[in-house]
Amino acid sequence: MSQLHFYKFYLQFKHLRKVFRHRFTLTPSATFPDSLYGDGANRKSQTTAQGLTSTSSECVPKSSDLQCDPIIRKYGEKKGGLTSYTLTLEEQKKNYYPIKGSPGCKGYIDTECDQQRTDSSPLFGLDCEMCLTAKGNEVTRVSLVDAQGQCLLNELVKPESTVVNYRTRFSGITKKMLLPVKTRLSDIQTRLKKMLPHDAVLVGHSLNADLQALEMIHPSVIDTSLLFARNEGRRFKLKFLAKAVLGKEIQCEQKLGHDPAEDARAALELAQFFIEQGPAKVAELNLEMLLTTEKLAEVSQNKAVLKPQGCRAQKKLSEPPHLSRPCFLDCLQVTGLKPLLLGRQELDSSGLCQSNLSASNKQVLHRALEDVPLSTFSIIQFTLGPDYIGAHCLAGLCEKVRSKLTDMLTIYAGPFEENFCLKSVKKEFGRCGPIQSLTVVTETYQPYVCIQYEVLEAAQLAVESLNGAEIAGSCIKVQRPVTAATLDCEVLIKELELDVENEGVIYVAGLKKTLTEMDLEEEFRQLKDLETLFLPTDLQNGKHRNCCFLKFQKSESAADALGVINGWTMKGSKLRSRNALASGHLWRWIQQMNHSNGKQGGNILHEKTEQQSDLEQELKKKVKKLDHHIKKLYRSLQNNTLCVVLFPGVNSVHGSQSGLGLMEIKDDGGRSAC
Repeated sequence: MSQLHFYKFYLQFKHLRKVFRHRFTLTPSATFPDSLYGDGANRKSQTTAQGLTSTSSECVPKSSDLQCDPIIRKYGEKKGGLTSYTLTLEEQKKNYYPIKGSPGCKGYIDTECDQQRTDSSPLFGLDCEMCLTAKGNEVTRVSLVDAQGQCLLNELVKPESTVVNYRTRFSGITKKMLLPVKTRLSDIQTRLKKMLPHDAVLVGHSLNADLQALEMIHPSVIDTSLLFARNEGRRFKLKFLAKAVLGKEIQCEQKLGHDPAEDARAALELAQFFIEQGPAKVAELNLEMLLTTEKLAEVSQNKAVLKPQGCRAQKKLSEPPHLSRPCFLDCLQVTGLKPLLLGRQELDSSGLCQSNLSASNKQVLHRALEDVPLSTFSIIQFTLGPDYIGAHCLAGLCEKVRSKLTDMLTIYAGPFEENFCLKSVKKEFGRCGPIQSLTVVTETYQPYVCIQYEVLEAAQLAVESLNGAEIAGSCIKVQRPVTAATLDCEVLIKELELDVENEGVIYVAGLKKTLTEMDLEEEFRQLKDLETLFLPTDLQNGKHRNCCFLKFQKSESAADALGVINGWTMKGSKLRSRNALASGHLWRWIQQMNHSNGKQGGNILHEKTEQQSDLEQELKKKVKKLDHHIKKLYRSLQNNTLCVVLFPGVNSVHGSQSGLGLMEIKDDGGRSAC
């Protein structure tokens, strides 16, 4: 099953949507069972207390996996030149680099390296060590290396303020070392300005911290902590990258603190390696799996050394690593947990042992109700059966969901006069939220407009606030298209408002696009119990939309805010507001569906065979039962139990659908909490 199933049968998943408030997308995998239980075809038996077997398989990334690698998603597979990997101005701002003209950079020294960069511009590695002073973090040592790894600068610096903590364990700096030092920060700034050519590109690991400490601005940088991209904003440590990619040990425990020249050289060589080999070769290293393997080795007290995966001197990348891929059961065994696994007979190939297999989901549930309380960690696997999750069924579900979603995002307004002002209509409806498309319908006696919004709240707000309004000289009616898919629209809207993920969240539209997140926080700070502000951006150009979501600590405060905001004028623009319908994971999923390939648009009549109709009705019943099973199991859990529900997703030759994770902790009051 995938997140497509969850949103297609949203009304049937009554328990899941009302209890599990934390939702996240899973990258679809063709080998999801293998990642849990191991590869049955290449099994190395490891028996647990329950007699379960887990496996290890070769860690060779498949081409389908490479497409999901964050490095490939960010840079593509083709090799680029040096300039392909320098941070853009927006990336620098996002990662807190000192920017010329920024309010926080007053008094900073500009390197004045303003010459146009090319793929042959010189690279320089930079690293600093800091100590904590009364002023904050101040530079106490600076190292600069050139493209050949030669150290051009390795200087101790006397901080302006009194040192509070030398941080010797990391900086390697001691009080005795700084006593004879006369060099000040201004001296280093002057020397760096003289040493760097006008087209120099600086390389470092989290280089923003070094430039902030140096109080210097440089326009062209490569940050290796961002270059070797990971999911969800996480970053690899320099020590790990040097070992896994270059085969070099740095920041050794035997040494007193870090060596900035060593770190600068490592960052430089990592950037050179990336540029020379290209994203595809780097992705083949499977760094995420190498890191997991290393952590497993540490936990199990087996300090296995990672094999070097490349070397600057070789100029050629060695073959992709053939390391053991740990499955989830391997990880549990390393931590000492003995998991309980329960599932259906047809799932035997996934690694479940015969003694824990049942004939039906109902039998699985009964076993779980008996055995889960006795186990520290349990994995319970249900299934809908192959008839309901095949490629043909998946394709049909996808089209129906997309069609229904389009219909719910679409409104028709009219009738208007023959020569009505389209611009004023677009402006008025645009105050409800971001518009994806607007077309004039001329097949009718009088013209109407068809508007498709980007968010559900905008379409609903237009129906609620503009139906019966006078716009462009006409008293108009606003409605959604009437199709079989929208007949239960009112019920769905009501249930979405009650979704636990939307609790205490409101939608605000009519914002000027020039307003920043900081501006909005300032404007809305008077609202009681405001916890978070989310300002959506366009996925294609990164620009802010004219709407935002506000999350409050209490539902009562959200209700009060609605009364205050509706009709509120901000910077000359009148605001409109309502309860959120799709503020969290559903919002991101809708954006994904809107920008995905495939047939778009609603109002499509699908000719349904009797067999397909029966299959869909049967699927609804099965989903409802599945939701009921999870409800019973969840209620039987002890308090403070972490419960995670996974829809693994689909990744096959017939198509791909992302998975969905739902997570909650059962609290002492019998309700969910986190």
